[in-house]
Amino acid sequence: MVDDDLLFRKAVARLLEAAGYQLALYNSGRELLESRGLADLGCILLDLRMTELDGLALQQRLKETGCALPIVFLTGYGEVPASVQAMKAGADDFLLKPVAEETLIDAVEKALARGRNLLDERNRIDALRRLVTALTPRERQVFSLVVQGKMNKQIAFELGASERTIKAHRHAIMMKLNVRSVAAVVSIAGRLGMLA
Repeated sequence: MVDDDLLFRKAVARLLEAAGYQLALYNSGRELLESRGLADLGCILLDLRMTELDGLALQQRLKETGCALPIVFLTGYGEVPASVQAMKAGADDFLLKPVAEETLIDAVEKALARGRNLLDERNRIDALRRLVTALTPRERQVFSLVVQGKMNKQIAFELGASERTIKAHRHAIMMKLNVRSVAAVVSIAGRLGMLA
């Protein structure tokens, strides 16, 4: 939780700790950024208006550092433009202080669920990336041409190899990626952002 209001921060911490959550409390966005790093799983409760670095600026900085933790904004001001900007930038929720206990816990639960889904997806993507990285340089060339929809004969001509050699490479690629169809190979390339 990042909020420069000590009393509010303590009150929310007591409420959430009583509900079984673990919290790390920060007085400012700068304090959070200077901390030793964020967990892979969790969410950020973020005040909109803070002195050094406001919530929207911190949200942008976190995004730039690759932090994918869901953010729930808490503010004492019902600023429609700020809430729209926060949501467009990926915030999970925008709550007005004082916030009802049930509303806050519900927002935290939804943010944590989305965070778990994001982490699971990131882990799946990392696993796929490791599989593709394990291909030999020649297999990666063939992989790239296969996902472009080229036939064995076309790939063989383009790489100056025999069609039989290309078939062997395709078979090796399918085995290493643990897939049974070209559609699955294309799907992997798509998930890794490798399709033109």
